[in-house]
Amino acid sequence: MKIPDYSSFLKTLTPAFTPVLDGGFAVDDYTSVDLSVYNTELKNVDTASAKGIGAYIQHKLDKQGAKVGYGGYLEHRSIYDRSTHFKTFDNNLKRNIHLGLDLWSEEDTAVLAPIEGRVHSFKDNRNFGDYGPCILLEHHFDDITLYTLYGHLDRQSLQEIKKGDVVNQGQAFARLGGSGVNGDYAPHLHFQIIIDVSGYDGDYPGVSSRNDLPYYKANCPDPNLLLKLE
Repeated sequence: MKIPDYSSFLKTLTPAFTPVLDGGFAVDDYTSVDLSVYNTELKNVDTASAKGIGAYIQHKLDKQGAKVGYGGYLEHRSIYDRSTHFKTFDNNLKRNIHLGLDLWSEEDTAVLAPIEGRVHSFKDNRNFGDYGPCILLEHHFDDITLYTLYGHLDRQSLQEIKKGDVVNQGQAFARLGGSGVNGDYAPHLHFQIIIDVSGYDGDYPGVSSRNDLPYYKANCPDPNLLLKLE
């Protein structure tokens, strides 16, 4: 099945910077954070530790006078090596290329819908290194249907929604979870656009292997097409 290219369409859905975290943050409050294998600064960071990654990100925010860190779309990362959830013995099959955009902020930060949708599904994905609580929204535009995924939430977020609920653009519908519930990461949102959800329910791969990347790159367009952080 050929995945349609909705890049141009996605750009039209939001006219300018559109927050997916608490509306009190302006675009100038964001700074990019590089967690790729090519960032030599990470050699001095305990990337297997939520506390270590959190301290590194906070250092970057303080240095830039920023409140939110973001980045990671199609980023090749080593931080997944700590979890068997992503490992194989073949490096070409090991999942270590990030398919969403991460937005790093404080625990309990409100999560906003960048475009109107309905709750498609939700689940608490409790594998070590997984999403933890995760919500998928479904979006319909005439003959186009697409999905957005919100991972690493708090558990209360899943108790306050049900399938089919309408979520308006800009509405707060979830909150960020802490490391004890979010898969053992520093608090952040994994935000991902998905064209074909392929029967997944409350989950969808957020990290790809090198071999599978052509498919997932087509099926998961750049989240910045909506958020316009750059």
